[in-house]
Amino acid sequence: MTLDPATISALSALAGSAIGALSSVATTWLTQYQKDHMQRLEQKGSHRERLFGELIDQASKTYADGIVQERLDDPAKLVPMYATINKLRLFATPNTIGAAEAVLERIIETYESPSPAPEARNTHVAAHDILRTFAESCRVELAHLR
Repeated sequence: MTLDPATISALSALAGSAIGALSSVATTWLTQYQKDHMQRLEQKGSHRERLFGELIDQASKTYADGIVQERLDDPAKLVPMYATINKLRLFATPNTIGAAEAVLERIIETYESPSPAPEARNTHVAAHDILRTFAESCRVELAHLR
């Protein structure tokens, strides 16, 4: 069976068109996939930032309360922190979770220890940044997402 030159030209044109269409579809799919992937990462990062910030706010308020209070008069003050830490357990790295747990332990220790003298309170607060390790761990985790 022989093919005449016109048939060969027509088949070549059809094959070229098919390859061109396929590459266009593949390029569009890859572009959309990459865009969706980046959007998902951005959403994950935003969600984590919100939870990290929430824990920092809760811990700051609770720690300040622990410094001025003689003891933990209402254990319900710690419930929001426990809830946020457990939300973090769903996705955060073990280092971040460990740092969050250390913050909570430090806050509980603050409630259990006697209140410092009024003039020593300001230096006590300034000298102990209980959130530094947690914040640094959060920064590393968010950098890995981006």
